[in-house]
Amino acid sequence: METTLSPKSPHNPKDLGNINPFRVMTVMHRAAELEAEGRKIVHMEVGEPDFNTAQPIIEAAKAALDAGLTHYTAAPGIDELRDCLVLHYRSRYGIEVARERILITPGASGGLSLLANLLISPGDGVLLSDPAYPCVRNFIQLMAANPQLVPVEMRDNFQPSLAQLDAVRDASTSGVWLASPSNPTGAIMSRDQLTEVCGWARQQGLHVLVDEIYHGLHYVEDLPSVLEVDDSAYVVNSFSKYFGMTGWRLGWIIVPTHAIEKANILAQNFYISASSIAQHAAVAGFSRDASEILEQRRQAFRERRDFLCAALQDIGLMIPDEVQGAFYVYADVSRFSSDSEKFCRDMLENHGIAITPGTDFGDHKARRFVRLAFTTSMADLELGVSRLREALS
Repeated sequence: METTLSPKSPHNPKDLGNINPFRVMTVMHRAAELEAEGRKIVHMEVGEPDFNTAQPIIEAAKAALDAGLTHYTAAPGIDELRDCLVLHYRSRYGIEVARERILITPGASGGLSLLANLLISPGDGVLLSDPAYPCVRNFIQLMAANPQLVPVEMRDNFQPSLAQLDAVRDASTSGVWLASPSNPTGAIMSRDQLTEVCGWARQQGLHVLVDEIYHGLHYVEDLPSVLEVDDSAYVVNSFSKYFGMTGWRLGWIIVPTHAIEKANILAQNFYISASSIAQHAAVAGFSRDASEILEQRRQAFRERRDFLCAALQDIGLMIPDEVQGAFYVYADVSRFSSDSEKFCRDMLENHGIAITPGTDFGDHKARRFVRLAFTTSMADLELGVSRLREALS
C-alpha cells in the first residue's frame, strides 16, 4: 500500500515582533522616486557626508588592490590599522589602548551586533536614552532582551541624569548604552557626566557601552572618550562619519581585556574578517594629507551648522541652544504640526525637502520632533531653508 505524503507548507520567517523599519531609508526611497520623476529634492534626511572619500584613502585602496591584498585578514583586523588606532587614542585622548583590545568590524553596525551578542542575554534590560539611534533598540530586541528607554529633554541637552537612569533600572538591567555625540541630537556627554554614569554603573554591576562614531565631528573644545574615565567600558566607532567612508563598511570596537577572547570568537564566526581593501585604505585616513582634508570638512560642517541653526530659529522651530557634534539638528516642530510623520511627508511630497520624523528615534515626544541633517551642500541647505520658510509661512 502506497503512502501519500502531504506537501509541507513553507516555513515562514520568524516574527520580528517589535523590530521597526528604519524610517529614514523609507524617506530616502520616496525621495529617489520623486527625483526619478524629475523633481529637485533637497536631502536633509540621511546621515551620510556628501563629500566623497578623501583621495589619499582612495589611492591607498588602489595600491592595496595592485598589491594583491584581497584575501581574508585576521578576524580582529590588520595590525597596521589597529596600530594606527593605538596611536590615535594616545595622541587625541592621552590614553593607552592595547592593540589586542581593538577589533576592526564591518561598519559600526557589525560592531554593535557583535557587542549585543557578547553582552546581552535573553530577558536582560538595557538602558537607552530616548531619542537614540533606532537600530540599537532593534539589536537589543533581536537578543530577546528589552530596551529600557530613558526619556530625555532638550533642556537637559538630551542626556539622562543618574536619577532618570535609576528610576528606569530594574532587576533585569544588565547595561547602559549611550552615545556621545548622539544621533539624532548631536548632544555630547561632558567629562563629569561620563564619570558619574560610569561610577553609578559600577555600583549597580552594569556594563557601559558608548557609541562614539561621531567623534571628530565636534564643535566644542572638549570631547572626551569614555575610556578616559573608565577603562572597562565598551566603545563602538566607525570610519563612516568623520573619515567619510560610508560605503566601505568599516568600523571598530574596543573591549576590556577580559572580553578579548570571546569578542574574537564572535568576530571569527560572524564575519571572518572586515574587508581587506577597506582596512588598508583606512590606514591612509591617519596620514597628514588625509587629516588636513578631514579637518577642512569638519570646518565646513561647522559653517553649515551655524547657518542652519540660525535659519531654523528665525523660522520659528525650537532647537537646542548649541548643536555640539555630529551633523544633525533635532528640531521641535510642534508650533506647526502635532504629527512629525505627517509633517515630513508634507515637506517631501509638496515642498521637495527630505527630513526624518522623530518617530524613527524613539517614543518620547517623537511626534513633536524632526531631524534635519546638514550633510548637503550650502547651496542646497539655502534652498531647503527657503522652501521650509515658504511652507511654514
